[in-house]
Amino acid sequence: MSLVKAIDLAKTFDVSAPWLNRVIERKPRQLLNAVDGVSFEIEKGKTLALVGESGCGKSTVARLLVGLYEPTRGGFTFDGQDAHAAFKTPEGRKLRRRIQMIFQDPYASLNPRWIVEDIVGEPLKEHGLITDAAQLKARVGELLKSVGLSPLDGPKYPHQFSGGQRQRISIARALATQPEFLVCDEPTSALDVSVQAQVLNIMKDLQRQQGLTYLFISHNLAVVRHVSDQVGVMYLGRLVELANKQDLFATPQHPYTKMLLDAIPKMHDTGRARTPVQGEVPNPLNPPTGCTFHPRCPHANARCKAERPQLLEFRGVKIACHAVQEKRI
Repeated sequence: MSLVKAIDLAKTFDVSAPWLNRVIERKPRQLLNAVDGVSFEIEKGKTLALVGESGCGKSTVARLLVGLYEPTRGGFTFDGQDAHAAFKTPEGRKLRRRIQMIFQDPYASLNPRWIVEDIVGEPLKEHGLITDAAQLKARVGELLKSVGLSPLDGPKYPHQFSGGQRQRISIARALATQPEFLVCDEPTSALDVSVQAQVLNIMKDLQRQQGLTYLFISHNLAVVRHVSDQVGVMYLGRLVELANKQDLFATPQHPYTKMLLDAIPKMHDTGRARTPVQGEVPNPLNPPTGCTFHPRCPHANARCKAERPQLLEFRGVKIACHAVQEKRI
């Protein structure tokens, strides 16, 4: 049974110049399709990782799932109920307790004027879960302990902590309402490699202890290999491949996935020349026709330039590629 289900999620932003400029310069409105029809499911207690180059729409998907953005098209069901419809009702507060987010930058996501006790305790107060001050202090102490910090850190300010410790504070805050689903938007990208490992291990331990479900967003494939059960590869707002972790790393199908994996330095291939990721990501305001990857793809033909491929099941993997479906690769 899937806990989280995204159905044809899409988000379009209006990035036009101001109205008067458009009239004087005779420019049309400009729309940016940040997310363009993304569908996936996550089973309870599992982790789906979304990967892709910067600007492919990963963070927009994260914000759609926690209700920070309203979808332009499509929807998202959580535990069988329409989440975006529920977010607008008084019952939506209960749903928000069950879905929390860990943000990318631990330096920007914590209020520098608040002490840690207030930062971690805010969700508990906001949702009316604990009103007694002594109980609140005790609960905040427990939450800090669960992420490897000390209850004595409560009266300190965020600037007194390192990046890794700040991200632990963010995790403690996200866990305060005892959520079932955590959306993690590149939670380790701003941290050192050794600190990344500590934070990821804490997240895996918490998942085991509390049965958490994660959507994990990253551009680092080594991190994805460590934490995920399933991997979705995004390119210009669309999913191009969705597969189990083992299948994706062992036998990538989509040319873009192969390109991303080829770019990773490997321990045993020291003599072999690495394949850099070819070409540039196209301008998302003016994406290519048909398959948006065709200008960078070695297998592209006339059909790829004209017709957008659908995400179809193929050898147990969901993939959007004409070349794979026609068995040209």
